[in-house]
Amino acid sequence: MSPAVARLRRTRRLMTLLFASATAACLVVLAAVAVRIDAGSRRSGLDHEVGSRATGLSRAVWFDAGVLHLEPLREDELARGAQVLAVLQTASGKAPAVRNVVPARSALPDAERLDGIWRSVLDEQETVLVSAPSAGGGRLRWAAAPVWDDDRIGAAVLVGTELARSEHDHDVLVRWLALGCTALVCCAAAVGHVLSGRAMRPAVRGLGQQEQFLAEAAHELRTPLATLRLVVERGGSSDEALRLVDRLSRLVTGLLARARLEAGAQRAELVPLRLDQLVETTVEELPDHDSVTVTSEPVVVLGDPDLLAQAVRNLVENAQRHGGPTGAPVEVTVAPGLVTVRDHGAGVPVADRELVFRRGVTVTRGSGAAAGTGAGLAIVRWVAELHHGTARLTDAPGGGLLAELRLPSHPARTAPASSSSSHEGPGTVGA
Repeated sequence: MSPAVARLRRTRRLMTLLFASATAACLVVLAAVAVRIDAGSRRSGLDHEVGSRATGLSRAVWFDAGVLHLEPLREDELARGAQVLAVLQTASGKAPAVRNVVPARSALPDAERLDGIWRSVLDEQETVLVSAPSAGGGRLRWAAAPVWDDDRIGAAVLVGTELARSEHDHDVLVRWLALGCTALVCCAAAVGHVLSGRAMRPAVRGLGQQEQFLAEAAHELRTPLATLRLVVERGGSSDEALRLVDRLSRLVTGLLARARLEAGAQRAELVPLRLDQLVETTVEELPDHDSVTVTSEPVVVLGDPDLLAQAVRNLVENAQRHGGPTGAPVEVTVAPGLVTVRDHGAGVPVADRELVFRRGVTVTRGSGAAAGTGAGLAIVRWVAELHHGTARLTDAPGGGLLAELRLPSHPARTAPASSSSSHEGPGTVGA
């Protein structure tokens, strides 16, 4: 993995973490608000229930000549539905007297808390709501409603209800919120990871194309640069040096054009050209072209001359490199819509003939020799598809490997006949 790709992957993980963290923070805030609202709503509902019950029962009892009548509590539905019920009546001492306790005295708060509730009723002179544990340890919500004896408070109806059920329901809600928020954060992390991956996919693809372009540029320029260096070192002719410089210039132009096309920076502009002349000129520029023979007939195709020359050069160099010992003959044939390159090597296994057109794939020839990384042939396949053609490998008659580059022929095919000795430039022609 290249450092640039590694940085992109670290950035993707960071984006996923930030997305999940932001989602988690929002969900925590929403959950806290929901918990707070639920707790307040439950407390409000509980207070309303116990307060209404206490107020209703305080109106059911009455004083008559200083005597408190509690008979209605035995038949009142409000009294029957109360979990804890008691009546606090004023007494001569400080502590109020406790009467009509349901279900038992242990269900009421201790004496000190009862005295505090009684004093609150006297001070507020209305229904009082408090939370206090019972003497038995239960947690209850209490409502104490005053009972008036003429112009003074003579008693108070005390009603209590357990907080456990409401708190249990609230705890269930909290647990479900926690589980739901956790699941949503996990889903958000997964979605963020997928979205960040899709967002970075063009960048990763661009980095891969850039690295592939650099590798292919080095592959394409290595041979002509080495040849040019040898020519300069041995004091070769300036014509030969100029020819190599021209070839390098065309190589660079073709590489840049291919990089722009693959990046989508420009569209391919196909022009009518003489395919036979282009092939002959390309073969002639090869450093070891003495072992290559070209048989051609006039063919006009629509194409990019630099890219087609690069594809033909890759086919011939692949045949020279892997098609037998150094100097083994290579035959190039140009026919209408077809360029074939034949070598006399051991061939490529049928199962691997599609693999060699993939970039970065290494296969072996029938003799066990390496057939290359597939960079050159991958370019051939790409150029063929760009020109709406095909590229494939087949068995040559009599042995060897036959590489075919098929291109759609252009209607303007009328041109003077040429032969293998023709070395005209790959000029374009009119349609």
